[in-house]
Amino acid sequence: MTTTAPTTTATATAWPAVPDATGPAAEQAVLDRVPTGLLVDGTWQQAADGATFPVVDPSTGETLLRIADATVDDGRRALDAAHAAKDGWATTPPRRRAEVLRRAFDLLQDRREEFALLMTLEMGKPLAEARGEVTYGGEFLRWFSEEAVRIGGSYGTNPEGTGRAIVTHKPVGPAFLITPWNFPLAMATRKIAPALAAGCTVVVKPAELTPLTTLLFADLLLEAGVPAGVVNVVPTTHAVALSEPLIADPRLRKLSFTGSTPVGRTLLTQAAQTVLRTSMELGGNAPFLVFEDADLDLAVDAALAAKFRNTGQACTAANRFLVHEDVAEEFARRVTERVEAMPVGRGTEDGVAIGPLIDQRAVDKAHRLVTDAVERGAVLRTGGHPVEGPGTFYAPTVLTDVQPGSELLRDEIFGPVLAIRTFRTEDEAVTAANDTEYGLVGYACTSDAARGQRLMERLETGMLGLNTGVVSNASAPFGGVKQSGLGREGGGEGIAEYLETMYTLTPDPFGRTKGTQR
Repeated sequence: MTTTAPTTTATATAWPAVPDATGPAAEQAVLDRVPTGLLVDGTWQQAADGATFPVVDPSTGETLLRIADATVDDGRRALDAAHAAKDGWATTPPRRRAEVLRRAFDLLQDRREEFALLMTLEMGKPLAEARGEVTYGGEFLRWFSEEAVRIGGSYGTNPEGTGRAIVTHKPVGPAFLITPWNFPLAMATRKIAPALAAGCTVVVKPAELTPLTTLLFADLLLEAGVPAGVVNVVPTTHAVALSEPLIADPRLRKLSFTGSTPVGRTLLTQAAQTVLRTSMELGGNAPFLVFEDADLDLAVDAALAAKFRNTGQACTAANRFLVHEDVAEEFARRVTERVEAMPVGRGTEDGVAIGPLIDQRAVDKAHRLVTDAVERGAVLRTGGHPVEGPGTFYAPTVLTDVQPGSELLRDEIFGPVLAIRTFRTEDEAVTAANDTEYGLVGYACTSDAARGQRLMERLETGMLGLNTGVVSNASAPFGGVKQSGLGREGGGEGIAEYLETMYTLTPDPFGRTKGTQR
């Protein structure tokens, strides 16, 4: 028998002011604003069994808040709400859907400091980077508010002249969105915005480690005018138990997941049982190629951006630095000098470049990969150890002479470790870059325009940063090839992931197929 959870009506009143600063008062004011329940059918609710779980600040190890821990029954109720709301939202005029998303964008800009601070508290990234994520995440709201009114179709005569072919697009239906912990706002907006623009309702399962930003964002969506049941949020520590019955439910028609490739494979297997539409943004093992003709000042800047953004905890982070032997030593010297100057600390501190890793397992993994590389012959230029004290910090690290077979050349590091090996020829570099089961993104620095064009065609990646260390943009299709995933998020391709295509044939309106002329 299902237990009915206590409910509180979600309100859309203006938020009280928060101190315009960091520090304990500002932090507590933001935390006080975060809803701690589940959002189901427009109401904030306790979990069916009343359970909660802690969300921890990785820079201190201290609990920030305890939030409702959704059960399997809570997940089903969220899907019930999304299914009940689907027809109303699908038939809402596109302009109205666009206005809701645009209002959400405007509200987010008004509260950018609060969202940035909250992300820094629960995920650990430096506050400057958290502000950048608010900008990036907000752009998905703005972009897809504009795309909502541009869902088109086609009309034309079929080749035989016997009728008219009409192609239309309509919402795929209720969607289950599973977001990762490393970009808690941007990954939510990157999935929710196109789904809502297309006319889909959603159930969102934020990462257990960083659910607070998603909960606060869901509250903002209610204020922006999202109707009850259109967006439902179910944080949980029982991810597998909650997800399996939702994926098996025939009312669910779309699954979008960002996370590891092993988990993605499992979800694809489950989704196959109901032939569920899927988008999978999975693991990466990004190569960063530096050729002998590269502008080294530009290459170093791009390398640091590609590697150390988000403390290296990004699927787009450069994982393998392949540097031409003629410039390898100079590149390594410059990079090491810059890395040694990177301040490490809590993300709220002024000037911090490297925050904590998300938990102790992440620290242990980074150290295991570095230790393995050194044991195989790599040279440790700087770093290479956990940082003592509270929190889960790892020193920013540079390794050179990394040998083939080292684990960090195969595994996604997800930490502040820059590992360099050398090459002699373009063919050798391309072969090494493609020597992975992953293919999310690659980077290359060269002054040779023709070589850049060759790399566009030869590198087996879904994205390429050519003489730049950052590729993500709301207007561009984000996604990979091989075991880095299926589908795209962002750009015109992003909204297509939430639309079904329907073809209708009507008879020739002139009656010529009946032997008459008009």
